[in-house]
Amino acid sequence: MAMVLAEILAVLMVLAVCGSLFFGYPVALTLGGVSLLFAVIGHLAGVMSLSFLGALPQRVFGLMTNEVLLAIPMFIFMGVMLECSRIAEELLETMGRLFGSLRGGLGISVAIVGTLLAAAKGVVGATTVTMGLIVLPTMLRYGYDKRLAAGTVAATATLAQIFPPATVLVLLGDQLSTAYQAAQLQQGNFAPSSVTVSDLFAGAIVPAFSLVALYILYLIFMAVFLPKTSPAIPPEPGAPKGLALVGRLFAVLVAPLLLILAVLGSILGGIATPTEAASVGAVGAILLAAVKGTLGSALGSVVQRTAQVTCMIFVILIGATMFSLIFRGLGGDDMVHRALGGLPGGASGAILVVMLAIFIMGFVMDAFEIIFVVVPIVAVPLLALHQIDPVWLGIMIAMNLQTSYMHPPLGPTLFFLRGVAPPEISTRDIYIGIIPFVIIQLFALVMLWHVPGLATALPHALYGGR
Repeated sequence: MAMVLAEILAVLMVLAVCGSLFFGYPVALTLGGVSLLFAVIGHLAGVMSLSFLGALPQRVFGLMTNEVLLAIPMFIFMGVMLECSRIAEELLETMGRLFGSLRGGLGISVAIVGTLLAAAKGVVGATTVTMGLIVLPTMLRYGYDKRLAAGTVAATATLAQIFPPATVLVLLGDQLSTAYQAAQLQQGNFAPSSVTVSDLFAGAIVPAFSLVALYILYLIFMAVFLPKTSPAIPPEPGAPKGLALVGRLFAVLVAPLLLILAVLGSILGGIATPTEAASVGAVGAILLAAVKGTLGSALGSVVQRTAQVTCMIFVILIGATMFSLIFRGLGGDDMVHRALGGLPGGASGAILVVMLAIFIMGFVMDAFEIIFVVVPIVAVPLLALHQIDPVWLGIMIAMNLQTSYMHPPLGPTLFFLRGVAPPEISTRDIYIGIIPFVIIQLFALVMLWHVPGLATALPHALYGGR
C-alpha cells in the first residue's frame, strides 16, 4: 500500500511540474519548489524520509565541478561573440549574390548560411534573432512568399539545436553518460562502457547534414513548382561579379570555417575534449572580433549575456537534480522501469512511447527542461533494454527536441522569430510556414529510426564500438 501511495505521489509531482510550467511559473523555482513540497508530503504520509535531501548538496557540488559542463559557458560565449562580429551579415550578403540569380537561390543561401551559423554559435535564440533581423527583410524585399521566408528562417535557425557544438548535445551527453553507466550496473556489468559528448557530436553530424539536404530539396521543389514563391534576385549595379564575387565569398568564409574546423576537428580527432575545444572556440571568437574591430564595444555585453544564459541553465539543472532525487525517493524510477519494460513491442514500443511523450512535452516544456527532468527518468530503463545504442538514442532525442523547438503553437523558435520579424509577417504566417519543415523533421526522425547507422556509423568508426 505504501509503495502504491508513493508512486501516486511521484506521478502527481510530474503533473504538478508540467501544470506549473504551463501556467508560466519560473522553471528552476518550479522544479525545486514542487519537489520540496512533495518531499514533505511523502514524509508526512510515511512513504519517504526527508533524509533523501541529505544527498542534494553532494549532487550540486558534482554539477559545479563537472568538467563536461564547463564547456557550456565557453560555447555560449563563442556564439554570442560571433553574433557581435557581424559574420552573418557578410555571409548572407555574399552568398545571396552568388546564388541569388537562380530562382530559389536566396532561400538556398539562407539554408547554407544558417547551417554555418548553427555550427558556429550552437545557440538557437541567438541564431534566430540574427537571421530574423537580417534575412527576413531581404527575402521580403525580393518578393519571397512570407510564409516560405518565415519557415525557412525558423527551420534553419533551429539547426543550432542539433549541429555540434550545440549546447543541447553537451547537456544531453552528460545526462546520457550517467544513465548509460547506471543501466550497465543494473545489468551486472561492473566495468561499464561510457558514452561521451564527443560521441554525440560525431553522431549528430550525418543526421544534421541530412536535415539540411532535405530543407534544400524542399526549397528547390518550391522554386520549381511554385516559382512565384521564390523569385530570382535581379543583379545590383556595381556589385562584384564572377571571380571577384567568388573571392569575396572565400574571404568571408575562411574565418568562420577555420573556427568551426578547429573546434569540431579537435573534438572528433581526439585531440581535445569538448571543454578544451570550447575554450579554443571562445579564444578564436575573441580574435575574430578583434580583427573586425568589434571587440571593444561588444565584450562587456557578451560577458553579461553569457553569464545570464549560463546561470539560467545551471539553476534549472540544480532544480532538476532535486526533482530527480525526490522522484527516485518516491519510487518513481522503479515505476517507470516497470512501465517501459511491460509495453507491447519490447524496446521499440518503449522508445516509441518515450519519443511521443517528448514530442508532446515540447508543447509546454523547453528543451533544457526535458533534458534535465525527463531524460534522467526514462534513459536508464531504456538503456537497460538490450540492443539500444546510447548514441542513437541520444540523437533521436536531440532531433525530437529540435522538432519541439519548431512546432506550433509554443515552439521557442517561433517566439524568437515573432519578436524580430517585420510587421507584415503575422504569427499565422510563421505558424503555417514552419509546418512543411516540421513534417521534414518527422520524416528525418522516421528515417533515423529505420537507419540507425546514420547516427552510429561515424562515432563507431572514430572511437570504436562499445
